[in-house]
Amino acid sequence: MDSITQLIPLLTLIVLETILGIDNVIFISILAGKLPAEQRDRFRYWGLGLAMLMRLGLLTLLAWIMQLNTTLFTIGAIDISGKGLILLAGGLFLIYKSTAEIYHYTELGDEANAPNTTKNSFRDLLLQVLILDLVFSLDSIITAVGMVNQLWVMYTAIVVSVGIMLVAAKPISDFITQHPSFKILALCFLLIIGMSLVAEGLHVEIPKGYIYFAMAFAFLVDVIQMKTIPKAGRQ
Repeated sequence: MDSITQLIPLLTLIVLETILGIDNVIFISILAGKLPAEQRDRFRYWGLGLAMLMRLGLLTLLAWIMQLNTTLFTIGAIDISGKGLILLAGGLFLIYKSTAEIYHYTELGDEANAPNTTKNSFRDLLLQVLILDLVFSLDSIITAVGMVNQLWVMYTAIVVSVGIMLVAAKPISDFITQHPSFKILALCFLLIIGMSLVAEGLHVEIPKGYIYFAMAFAFLVDVIQMKTIPKAGRQ
């Protein structure tokens, strides 16, 4: 009976950590498309590997993470904490990055989005992943701490969820590359997530269920469009 009671929170946490990690996978997949084909797999492994190490590292700093909720200063009626600053910075970075990518893709044409080893170095793109890894990892760890008390459950859930993301990263990346409309949709997802991070940093809670439902519905509409437009073109 004890094993079952421990297995349920473990499986639940694995599912939640995987769902939270989808944002990370999408961001890494979009950046990987800027690199030559032979570097993309290595970039995805490095990006998700660093995400796992950051999550495991933050777990060892639980006391520090809990102190991040302490108010540092107040702007008007809004208390700003260390966690709030990290969420604000990460959200603004994600909004800027996704908006810039949408502009480059829609206004500057294919040449601006072609793999370019001079403009898009492996190191520079990996640095961008590290910035977002910190924000996503913080959100992931706070979720884990709020759900379970056993450290081994948290460690196991993080390792398993990152393993699942490693398996899913290449198919997601290939799918986004093969279907340009889904790249714009993925960037819009990141824009929404960036806005939700900023809102959370300002203590405006947007239920994540609403966000994921909107993303799932938009994805379904794009899938239906992808299936019907080619048929319409043949008629």
